[in-house]
Amino acid sequence: MRDVAVIGSGHNALVAACYLARAGLDVEVIERDTVIGGAVSTVERFPGYAVDRGSSAHIMIRHTGIVEELDLAGHGLTYLDLDPWGYAPFPGSGTAITFHRDLARTCASIEQVAGPKDADAYHRWATDWADRNERVFAAFAGPPTPGRLGRALLGIGRRGVRTSVPGGEIARQFLTSADHLLDEHFDDERLKAALAWMGAQAGPPPHEVATADLVGWVPLLHRTPPARPVGGSGALTAALASRLGKDGGTIRLGDGASRILTHDGQVTGVRTDSGDTVGARTVLAGCHLLTTVALLADALPAGTRQRITRSVRVGNGLGMAVRLGTTALPRYLGDGGNPEAYAGMQLICPDRRTMAAAYGDFLAGRPPARPPALVMTFSAIDPSIAPPGRQNITIWGQWHPYELAGTTWDEAGRRAADALIAAVETAAPGFSSTIEHVHIQTPRDIESELGLLRGNVMHVEMGLDAMFALRPLPELAGYRLPGLNGLYLTGASTHPGGGVSGASGRSAAGVILTDRRHAARVPRTVTGTVSHMFAQVRKARRSP
Repeated sequence: MRDVAVIGSGHNALVAACYLARAGLDVEVIERDTVIGGAVSTVERFPGYAVDRGSSAHIMIRHTGIVEELDLAGHGLTYLDLDPWGYAPFPGSGTAITFHRDLARTCASIEQVAGPKDADAYHRWATDWADRNERVFAAFAGPPTPGRLGRALLGIGRRGVRTSVPGGEIARQFLTSADHLLDEHFDDERLKAALAWMGAQAGPPPHEVATADLVGWVPLLHRTPPARPVGGSGALTAALASRLGKDGGTIRLGDGASRILTHDGQVTGVRTDSGDTVGARTVLAGCHLLTTVALLADALPAGTRQRITRSVRVGNGLGMAVRLGTTALPRYLGDGGNPEAYAGMQLICPDRRTMAAAYGDFLAGRPPARPPALVMTFSAIDPSIAPPGRQNITIWGQWHPYELAGTTWDEAGRRAADALIAAVETAAPGFSSTIEHVHIQTPRDIESELGLLRGNVMHVEMGLDAMFALRPLPELAGYRLPGLNGLYLTGASTHPGGGVSGASGRSAAGVILTDRRHAARVPRTVTGTVSHMFAQVRKARRSP
């Protein structure tokens, strides 16, 4: 019998498995797919191209210390900093804003487009909100217990750029909309559109209440930039798998979980699709929360099942991706082929009205007619992911509904992909003529291939009602499912939510080890890893 059976090989599940195996536990990861990594994986879509299946830019994991704690560099992981991390072209005026890691260089770019007043305002705003979000990310790093959240968030606003900010005003700023926050600080619509579009990648549109910090965290990228693994996004999960193997853990591919087994309120293991049984008194579900509910079958009380399935907001999808093989990079108007454009994420959004129209189409059950686009051209900095003389490009489009009104994704998929390509074409004329290969991932495709129900890459909506100690529901926020001893949860369904961070996996592993210590099932020297791991987080955050 294993100590722990882990369902799914997404990056959070693998992070948890690594910490548990490092602590001396016998761990087996059970994965239905033949490719490890879930939404953090890379495959050959076109001959000679290493194409991501899900995420491409890694942002939050750079703030957690996990890569260093698990020595993933020693297992083949090499990160390339995205600097500049953002490039926003505005073809109507022939201008562009470049968001460098260096705050002063960013402000200089803003001044050329928006003028000195907005450049100065950005410097003050970015410094202030980066300070605030250092504390928010500290809250993300561990379980969302009241004590931990209080320690992490206590004092936000006491280190304002010029003066301290009263608590009531801080609360108002966090609870306002991203649009209103931007309007309070800046005048130029182009700057506001670029920031709003970057913030919108979490899901909610910038006009919604309590979305201010979805933009407010962006200044942290001036302190620790996003990064790109050499070889593709899946290089992270490949390194995690290598680390797991070093510590004795195993991964079962191509034979997924068909049922979580229980007896008298105690988890006893996992039955696989092949009919095999992996016995374990601890099961960690790294899959979608609703998938976990389905795997429990009648072991879950009807009231609990109804509470989860009716109260958790999965939503109507989030977005779609178009993966391209091209003969050239997009040549944006007004930049003269500036190589800085291609290092990071290209924000194709002329104004916030474009975002509002796209979200309106989404609410009506239509793919956006004129979608904003997020473009990633990482073969420009990592030639290993494309053949010589070719480019590997991803276009991400937000707010593409899983359920369509009056049509299906089989009918609408190519039109929606063409609309995203057209969005890039408006900023980089001639881009479409360079395309040789196209792979479309509609919300339905994202669900069927990656197990992300209803195409929501965040699992559960990232609204304020499903964050911190409310995610995915208050009674589930501790990474446990009450009423079933030995069953734990991790992944984007849990705190801190979607995105490549690994924090949920580490936190879930810590909860498991703490519970085992309290049950006196393993020596205290093994479970001491819990306090050690959080000490390492604090040390990593203090490092430059």
